[in-house]
Amino acid sequence: MAKNKKIAVPSRRQCGAMQAHFRLLETDTNFRKRQTELEHATARHIQTYKLSAGLTTIPVVVHVVYKKPAENISDDQIKSQITVLNKDYQAKNTDKTKVPACWKGLVASIGIKFALATKDPQGNPTTGITRTKTTRTSFGTGDTVKSQATGGHNPWPSDKYLNIWVCTLGGGLLGYAQFPGGPPATDGVVILNTAFGTKGTAAAPFNKGRTATHEIGHWLNLRHIWGDTEDCSGGDLVDDTPNAEGPNYGKPTFPHITCKNGPNGDMFMDYMDYVDDAAMYLFTKGQAARISATLNGPRITFKSA
Repeated sequence: MAKNKKIAVPSRRQCGAMQAHFRLLETDTNFRKRQTELEHATARHIQTYKLSAGLTTIPVVVHVVYKKPAENISDDQIKSQITVLNKDYQAKNTDKTKVPACWKGLVASIGIKFALATKDPQGNPTTGITRTKTTRTSFGTGDTVKSQATGGHNPWPSDKYLNIWVCTLGGGLLGYAQFPGGPPATDGVVILNTAFGTKGTAAAPFNKGRTATHEIGHWLNLRHIWGDTEDCSGGDLVDDTPNAEGPNYGKPTFPHITCKNGPNGDMFMDYMDYVDDAAMYLFTKGQAARISATLNGPRITFKSA
């Protein structure tokens, strides 16, 4: 046996956000009602939306939950993830130059700045990082990592902080998130420790920090770009993203045509698809409008902070 056994790294992107979403729809009738109300409010907001040059700062707390020393990722790895988020959500990522010419005009800054929290819920100085040793070897989409009672760490107030749990996930998952309108006790994002940031244990093909970019997109009410169907009947509720038959994986070649969406095909390089980190590099103006509705609705406490 090798002395330094590496943590297993999934070969294809798999997100558990919709599993968590459907579970809440089944178990929380108020969540279903809030989702309907949110979509109506989002549609109204988009009608009058205009791009703004301002930035909304979102305080972040990263809860590292680990059993093995290698899972207790470094501060530098965590900070590298924050750097990626700020580039991606402000359209300052250098790889946006790879966006095909037909869509370059759609590239949008979301206007969000992420910053590790400097004060904890009690007002005391903090690094914005907590560390919890657990007896669990892995977690799933059942939110157990979000509670001390089930081997994880309790969230900080979810109307004041973006809670990100970093842990070992089972089932090939890279991460999952809770959409707006869900229970405060489980609100936030969970990311696999080998798919977080760009340093330390971050491993190819998910070592450019884009898993967190993707999952926080869900936290801000973006759907998967193909609409989570496999027959062209779905949609992501955004007008400027082409309808796609299903998720794209790896590093596709442009154009990849499905659902009669030629000549340009799927916008597989959007952060809300399933391609490798190195193959995704944009949010669209339509997605920016949808996130703006979220920041002016269920997550308005961050905008007014």
